[in-house]
Amino acid sequence: MTTQTELTFRTATEADVPALVALVESAYRGEPSRAGWTTEADLLDGRRTGADEVLAVLADPDSVLLTAERGGELVACCHLARSDGETAEPAAYFGMFAVSPLLQAGGVGGRVLAEAERRAREEWGAPRMRMKVLSARTDLIAWYERRGYVRTGRTVPFPYGDERFGVPRRTDLRFEVLVKPLG
Repeated sequence: MTTQTELTFRTATEADVPALVALVESAYRGEPSRAGWTTEADLLDGRRTGADEVLAVLADPDSVLLTAERGGELVACCHLARSDGETAEPAAYFGMFAVSPLLQAGGVGGRVLAEAERRAREEWGAPRMRMKVLSARTDLIAWYERRGYVRTGRTVPFPYGDERFGVPRRTDLRFEVLVKPLG
């Protein structure tokens, strides 16, 4: 019998694309996302991701889309890339992180993040993990800080006008860059 805390991890495949898109959307956009605490529904409308983006991650030999399942059901995912491609300082990239809204605040996210960090460190030899988080998401940034991530002081503009990233409800959106040593 599967316990409440038992998670299994695996690399996503093309067959997972519809479920992955639905999971990410449910965690961040629209009314279903309000069941959890990671919603961006007050900041952005539109999509959070699409099948095209998920398929691009799956096709990239330097990326992996990690899934977490409980009892055979997809409950969380994250994108890992061998390099964030933004600085000369080597760092793995962490993104597209989603946990089913009904399971948020129950430890699943922390376990997925720890597994992602372990894989980046052990399988790729990454000395650090880097990510971008909407600066307006102070609660989420604080969650990452409690797990060892630090603010770099660097920000990246939000891609206004590119609806692949959502339809902004505010004019002050930007991403804050966070980093954590993995060694």
